[in-house]
Amino acid sequence: MQIATILGARPQFIKAAAVSRAFAQHPSINEVMIHTGQHFDKNMSDIFFSELGIRDPDYHLGIHGMNHGAMTGRMLEGIEKILMQIQPEFVLVYGDTDSTLAGALAAAKLNIPIAHVEAGLRAFNKSIPEEVNRVLTDHVAEILFTPTEHADHNLARESIPQSKIFQVGDVMYDATLHFSDLASSGSHILEDCKLEPKSFFLATIHRPQNTDTPEALKQVCDLLEAIAKDVKVLWPVHPRAKKQMLQFGIKLNHVQCIEPVGYLDMIELERNARVILTDSGGVQKEAFFHRVPCVTLRPETEWVELVEHGWNILLPLSGDVQFMKQMVLQRAGKPGNEVQLYGS
Repeated sequence: MQIATILGARPQFIKAAAVSRAFAQHPSINEVMIHTGQHFDKNMSDIFFSELGIRDPDYHLGIHGMNHGAMTGRMLEGIEKILMQIQPEFVLVYGDTDSTLAGALAAAKLNIPIAHVEAGLRAFNKSIPEEVNRVLTDHVAEILFTPTEHADHNLARESIPQSKIFQVGDVMYDATLHFSDLASSGSHILEDCKLEPKSFFLATIHRPQNTDTPEALKQVCDLLEAIAKDVKVLWPVHPRAKKQMLQFGIKLNHVQCIEPVGYLDMIELERNARVILTDSGGVQKEAFFHRVPCVTLRPETEWVELVEHGWNILLPLSGDVQFMKQMVLQRAGKPGNEVQLYGS
């Protein structure tokens, strides 16, 4: 069986590391990897392939840096040409990025069955591009691999047949289990950044709602600066946030900013942080995997179980930086319920 896997962004590389390793154990499966290029920065793409042992993609489209519609359209065009050439029996897509939607639409137009890993997630906010991507992908997919009961229920409410839904847990948890020992022995990020375990807060901010306007990004930066006056804050700055900070003339004096890091370094930072502040869906889960309290700078999350069990709180930008600071500081030393989510 020939399967075409569509990749483009950091979370997809992590998931593919687990799934492609399983495919490799079955000689009957021939996986063809198509990298859209959505994450093009070396620290956001190349390092993940080398660290996670993912072989080089069979095709690399090099499409990035555009608005959502233009980028999705270019990806769809490029993926369609490849699919017509290789004629796979299935197309596998991950998550909720523009690469996910482009791969799903290209396959649907060619009547190629689609399998969606991480199906059924809903934040119930269609102003978020990821929400549109995941809903549309779920409704053209033939096989929906869900991580949670909540995801199953979301799909059932949207009248997707039960016969298409398979709850399998979360492959990012598989990746965390597989690579944690390697990160412990191979990462020197704590020494490089002069950090002691549990002495710092870790921030990851990249979503447009927090970075694409000067008002939002300044508020995020003001919050991190305020926290950094009391406790060390480390921020691996996403290329989008870095570009916008330069454009808006925003500078940080107290926050320790570094370039984006690879997966092994990120594991080491996450599990040694006192608190994680993020707007990333994947990092919310990784915080839980490492049993670190999390604060999500968004008004909603698709990973509702983490809020229900006390591992995560939602903290949308409110304009009151001191209030937000206190909410974040209160998370230190407050773990959630000891539950097993997303796999065993």
